[in-house]
Amino acid sequence: MRALIFASRNTKEITRDIMTTVFGIAFPIVLLLLLSAINNGIPKEYGPKMFNIESLAPGITVFGLSFLSLFSSMLISKDRTTSFVLRLFTSPLTPSDFILGYTLPMLPMALLQSVVCYACALFLGLPFSANLLVAVVVNLPVAVVFISLGLLFGSVLNEKAVGGVCGALLTNLSAWFSNIWFDTSMVGGAFKAVADCLPFSHAVNAARYAVSGDFGSIFPDLWWVIGYAAVLLIAAVTVFSVKLKKS
Repeated sequence: MRALIFASRNTKEITRDIMTTVFGIAFPIVLLLLLSAINNGIPKEYGPKMFNIESLAPGITVFGLSFLSLFSSMLISKDRTTSFVLRLFTSPLTPSDFILGYTLPMLPMALLQSVVCYACALFLGLPFSANLLVAVVVNLPVAVVFISLGLLFGSVLNEKAVGGVCGALLTNLSAWFSNIWFDTSMVGGAFKAVADCLPFSHAVNAARYAVSGDFGSIFPDLWWVIGYAAVLLIAAVTVFSVKLKKS
């Protein structure tokens, strides 16, 4: 109940910043439209096209969720630098209540991002099926990974620093190591080894399996994502608890 009350306050903070919400939804759609246009412009005689919508749409939905790291990190870092969080420290809220209160309002945004991206992909030729609903659900653990990363960095960095780490570094890492733009096995070596250790490529693979209806192949990759989500969420609570005791 305490976490839900705190989550209600954070929901109001998020909805006040309309431009942030619009950017988080609009930018992935712009990418989807742009890459689809590029793909359609490739002549058939040039060989297989790079960005088929069945493969591109799930990848873009996952990439769009990376912006949740920026939103969550800025929210918590901003609160840390104001008297608001100092007053909260005197409340009965526990560190897990704090982190849960920051996480819950981000999940509806994650669902909205995924639904809007897939809806746009339908107009670009993605076949409609119930598989898309499964793909939206598959994205929830992915969203928790990015939200937890934002809360983790936001617990230790100031508002300016998280803009660089979560806004530039993390989104680029999630893009390059995610199998969205190219297959990491084409690069091979250490690059693929790193990509396989990180959750991003597994998240994209799980989303693509969901869209294609290959449900039996989802969980080997999704378990990897769920494991990262659990570890990062626990790490965020632990780090926030340490910062709480030092305050």
